[in-house]
Amino acid sequence: MDDHERTREAWGRAGEKYVREHAEFLEQARTATLFPHELEVVADLLRQGPEVLHLMSGNGVDDHALLRAGAVRVTGLDYDERAVTSAQERADALGAPIRYVRADVPPFPVPDASVDLVYTGKGAVVWVADLDAWAQETARVLRPGGHLFVHEAHPMVPLYDLDAQTTRMRDDRSYFAASHVNDTFPAHGAVEWQHTVGSIVTAVAGAGLRVEVLREHPAPFWKPGEVEAAAWDGRLPNSYSLLARLSG
Repeated sequence: MDDHERTREAWGRAGEKYVREHAEFLEQARTATLFPHELEVVADLLRQGPEVLHLMSGNGVDDHALLRAGAVRVTGLDYDERAVTSAQERADALGAPIRYVRADVPPFPVPDASVDLVYTGKGAVVWVADLDAWAQETARVLRPGGHLFVHEAHPMVPLYDLDAQTTRMRDDRSYFAASHVNDTFPAHGAVEWQHTVGSIVTAVAGAGLRVEVLREHPAPFWKPGEVEAAAWDGRLPNSYSLLARLSG
């Protein structure tokens, strides 16, 4: 079993949560909003009523938040069948204009120049093996003047030892390594790609998108279990927001 299949299997097990806790995710979808850090960057674009492509859409809750902020239509892509099926059931139950498609990404199974905003949020870029192909596909599906928006865990996060008292780095990981094995729930056993900030920005710029915003944030977008860590005390980067525009 290669790393891709190992990761798919791990996320398949994690996807059982989306089915098992369907009612809870449905309630979240009814009132979901994007994080304040996200809205600071992308709220004006969403108020213009864009059509959105959400890469690696997971439980789909953020898609309802995108609609609530102004998007007119969302297409969600995810490579786990359970995630796609359960998210579609929730969208249908709420009458939301969201369509889910099971797909490995890249490539993206949507036409050229068909969306205004590509949203990649909260634990997605780490599953992309080929950043250049991901960025090129993003440029392909965007309409002229369209945007890519990423809100993601900072690439430093996998290096933190989540000790409650002391900030320190793990000895078994490197910022410049190609990958590492995720050892936290829900993707325990999945292989994450260790992309640096520089490699992400370079891939986006190389695809012809102009970076307009790059902000690093001290707060993580997700905390495993009941863990409290010194790495979250405001001194270290735990997430980032990137906005890039396709010329036209």
